[in-house]
Amino acid sequence: MAELKLPFDIPQYDDPADVRRHLKQRLAASLRIFGRLGFGEGVAGHITARDPEHADCFWVNPFAMSFHHVRVSDLVLVNHDGDVVEGGYQVNQAAFAIHSQVHAARPDVMAAAHSHSIYGKSWSSLGRTLDPLTQDSCAFYEDHALFDDFTGVVLDTQEGKRIAHALGDNKAAILRNHGLLTVGHTVDEAVWWFVTMERTCQAQLLAEAAGTPVLIDHEHAALTATQVGSHTAGFFSFQPLYDWIVRLEPDLLD
Repeated sequence: MAELKLPFDIPQYDDPADVRRHLKQRLAASLRIFGRLGFGEGVAGHITARDPEHADCFWVNPFAMSFHHVRVSDLVLVNHDGDVVEGGYQVNQAAFAIHSQVHAARPDVMAAAHSHSIYGKSWSSLGRTLDPLTQDSCAFYEDHALFDDFTGVVLDTQEGKRIAHALGDNKAAILRNHGLLTVGHTVDEAVWWFVTMERTCQAQLLAEAAGTPVLIDHEHAALTATQVGSHTAGFFSFQPLYDWIVRLEPDLLD
């Protein structure tokens, strides 16, 4: 029997420049996906990716540029002092305040995603973590936190530190009255967690509006978390989205 293949290749790079190009392609694609899925809200929302050579720097979308328009060449590299190292655009101050502290607190995190998506911010107003209602929601079972304090737009790195502290070692945090924050070992993983967490918020809001949902018991929720909530599961789940957006909008690679 012939060996079966995946519909995409898992890239392996030795040159940091190739790693950087791959990372920026994934980041630009992720921002376009956010646009397509309606996660934009004015100038709010950002995805960051740690540079493969300079661990104290991260790539981010330009301030006030639509998710729909971001290309690889538009991405901005910023250091942990907030200085633009590469790129010709300004950086969203809230993006720096939050992401710089998350990246500093979590050396394992390659990427982080945040936006004011409609179901995420709706759920966040309840001041609760998500319940294990579905197979998909189990990806976050005992692996997401609640930042239970809203004090306005996050413009100070001290507030970013508090968010990073609340996130802890989890893959995601619900920022009360604000929205969702997800992280990952790859851009692919971090963005997939955001997409599926947004849908999980939507599912729980719908279920609770219709009646009283039946929760998955601890034993089976914990088991399912190992099946759908791993770094590998997050990476692979993103690949159909990447393939879809690149075919639809190939100019993002420019």
